Amino acid sequence: MKDNFDIFFRRKPALMLVALKKLSKARYGSILAKEVDCTYSHAVKILQTLESLALVSFEKKGRIKLIKLTKKGRDVAEDIDSIRRQLM
Repeated sequence: MKDNFDIFFRRKPALMLVALKKLSKARYGSILAKEVDCTYSHAVKILQTLESLALVSFEKKGRIKLIKLTKKGRDVAEDIDSIRRQLM
């Protein structure tokens, strides 16, 4: 049975935003994929969508892209986390 949180949100994108919010520093895509239990390719797809919504930004460091929440992304992540806590 799905938990109440899944009724309102797609789990992986919501968890990615919340995971990025928990540590204020930028993250690698592969680490984020492991944190939310999905494949790297699925994480990249989700992150591209989040970028198009201006919720995350990518910062290139050599061959690696770091992922950061934007101001809008931090606000949305905080709201999602607040709702998740209320449903528990």
